Amino acid sequence: MLSALTNRKTRSLIIQSVVLVAVVGIVAAMAVTAHRNMIDQGIATGFDFLERSTGWPINFALIDVTARSPYWKMLVAGLLNTLLVGSLGLIFASLVGLFVGLARIAENGILNLIGTVYVEIFRNVPMILQVFFWYAVLTHLPVQRQAISLGGVVYLSNRGLVLPGLDIVLGAGLLFLAASLAIVIGASILQHRLKEPVAWLWPLAVVLIAIAAALLVAFGRGGGEALVTLPHLRGLRFVGGFSVKPEFTALLIAMALFGGAYIGEIVRGGFLSVDQGRIEAARALGLRPGQINRFVRIPLAVRAMLPALTNQYIWLMKSTTLGVAIGFPDYFMVISTSINQSGQTIELLGLLMLGFLVINYSIGSGLNALNRHLAIKGRGQ
Repeated sequence: MLSALTNRKTRSLIIQSVVLVAVVGIVAAMAVTAHRNMIDQGIATGFDFLERSTGWPINFALIDVTARSPYWKMLVAGLLNTLLVGSLGLIFASLVGLFVGLARIAENGILNLIGTVYVEIFRNVPMILQVFFWYAVLTHLPVQRQAISLGGVVYLSNRGLVLPGLDIVLGAGLLFLAASLAIVIGASILQHRLKEPVAWLWPLAVVLIAIAAALLVAFGRGGGEALVTLPHLRGLRFVGGFSVKPEFTALLIAMALFGGAYIGEIVRGGFLSVDQGRIEAARALGLRPGQINRFVRIPLAVRAMLPALTNQYIWLMKSTTLGVAIGFPDYFMVISTSINQSGQTIELLGLLMLGFLVINYSIGSGLNALNRHLAIKGRGQ
C-alpha cells in the first residue's frame, strides 16, 4: 500500500478520483435539495409540458407551427431557425472575411486601405448595435405597395425580402441537401484515400446529385401547379414566392459583417505566418505564382487559420442569441418565451444548454478533425 502511494501516477489517480467523487456528490446534493424545495413550493417538474399547447405564435419558422402547436414543436422550430441563420451567417462571414483578409495583405494601396477601414469600423462596434442598425434600416424601407423591385422577381420592402419560391416539401428539401452533402463528403474522402486520382469520381458525384434532384422534383412537390412560384402584389401584400423577415435579414447581415471583420484578420494572420523561405524555395524550383499559391501558400495558411477559425465559428453561432433583441424567434427566444409561459425554468434551461452544446461541439469536433487531418506530421501544425 505504501509503495503504491509513493508512485506518482498512482497518487495522481487517487487525487483525481477523490476530487471527482466530491464534485459528483456536491452536484447530487444540490440537485436533491433543489428538487425538494421545488416540491415544497408546489413547482411542477418534468417534461410533460412539452405536449401542451403553447398558445403563442412565432413570425418565422421552417416548419408549420401555430399558436396551438405543442412546446416540443415550437422548440424544434426555434432550433431550426438558429441552425439556419447560424449556418448562413458562418458562410457569408467567411466569404466577407476572405475578401477582407486578402485586401489587407494586397500590395494595392486602395484595397489595403479599404480592408483596414472595414476592420477598424466593424470590429470595434458591438454586434448588438449593428443588429439594431440594420433592423432600423430594413424596417424604414418603402411599404409593400411601393416595394423596391429587383429584376421584377425580387422585391424589398419594410416587411422583408420576397424571393421566388420552390413548391417543395421542407422535409424532402432537407433530405436532398443532406444527401448532396453526404455525396460530396464521400467523394472527397474516397479521392483522398485512393493512391491515384480517379477521373470519373467527381462526374459520378454530379450525376448522383442530379438523380437526387430529379427524385426531389418528382416526389417532393408540395402540391402546387408550378415548381417555381413568383411573388406578385395582390392588394396590400405580396402572394407567392418566399418571404424573408427583416429580423432574420438584419441578424444575418450583422453576423456576416461583424464576423467577417474578425475572420479577415484571421485570414491575414494565416497568410502572413507562411515562411517566406518556403515561398522563395518554390520560386527557385520554377513554380509559377498560381502553383505557389495552390501548393505552398494556401495549404500552409489554412493550417495556421483553423484553430482561430474554430473559436470564431463557435462564437458566431452563439451570437445568434442576439436576435432576441429584435424579435427573431431563434432557439434562445423560444426558450425564454416558453419559460415565461410554462414556468418550467430548470427543464427549459437544460434544453437550451444541451442544444447549444450539441451544435457548438459538432462545429468544434468537425474543424478539429480537419485540423488534425491537415497537420504536418511531426510538426504539431
